[in-house]
Amino acid sequence: MKRREFIAGALAFGAAPLMAAGPARGQADPFEDERFRTDYHVHLDNSSLEPVLELSRERHVKFGIVEHAGTKENIYPKVLSNDAELKAYLAMLAGKPVYKGVQAEWTDWMGCFSKEALAGLDYVITDAMTMPDKAGKRMKLWEATEDLGDAQAFMDRYVDWHVEIMTLEPIDIFVNLSWLPAPFADDYEALWTESRMTRIIDGLVKHGIAMEISSGFELPKLPLLHLAREAGLKFAFGTNGRYPKMGLLDYSMRLAKELALTREDMFTLDDGYVKAVERRSW
Repeated sequence: MKRREFIAGALAFGAAPLMAAGPARGQADPFEDERFRTDYHVHLDNSSLEPVLELSRERHVKFGIVEHAGTKENIYPKVLSNDAELKAYLAMLAGKPVYKGVQAEWTDWMGCFSKEALAGLDYVITDAMTMPDKAGKRMKLWEATEDLGDAQAFMDRYVDWHVEIMTLEPIDIFVNLSWLPAPFADDYEALWTESRMTRIIDGLVKHGIAMEISSGFELPKLPLLHLAREAGLKFAFGTNGRYPKMGLLDYSMRLAKELALTREDMFTLDDGYVKAVERRSW
């Protein structure tokens, strides 16, 4: 089962371009700003680039293309694992109206690449959905068949894993935040206590990592987003979308309006932003 199967139904096939609510007469609509109309979490997988670019134009949303990056132990349609593969990927996207990113896998992905090659990226995203099992082996939580044990004990390990990722890796945007595996998903509100949310936010603040508002998973929920805004975090929109389910930012936009976010609250690669691969050491 693929990670993307969890978002089936959350994004409608062939949906019309998202349009923000109209501004007051004579005023520009702030939600038409590119900082809001960017999907930083778009996967090509086996799609060709041209249809994806056409969707971007139709939906008036700029796409950030991300390919999985790490060792070949990570099983996806495509995984970049060395400088040659990364540079070929960057060359494919060169000159196209997209941002160039990778989705980092596990905590050893940095060793696959030189810092020179990584500097060609615009940004790096990651999530915590692959975590160590009790024996330390990689476990994809969205397809785990083993018993995950007591919910509270799992959550403590899960939050620790988030913090470890933030501490070790040069990440710009943390995606799929607050997602829970199926056995615990119905208890989301009870399991994501304020203390756990605060640990996540503190880690993001400490390491200068933005928080994705995911229209694919429709996460995080408002309590976590309110705390994140109070802490001064930057936000980025994403879908985890594969063709044609990309650039459909309805949930992200709706939550941004409920939070009264402004363009200054949004992650941007402009205004002198220094990428994590350039400012972090590892």
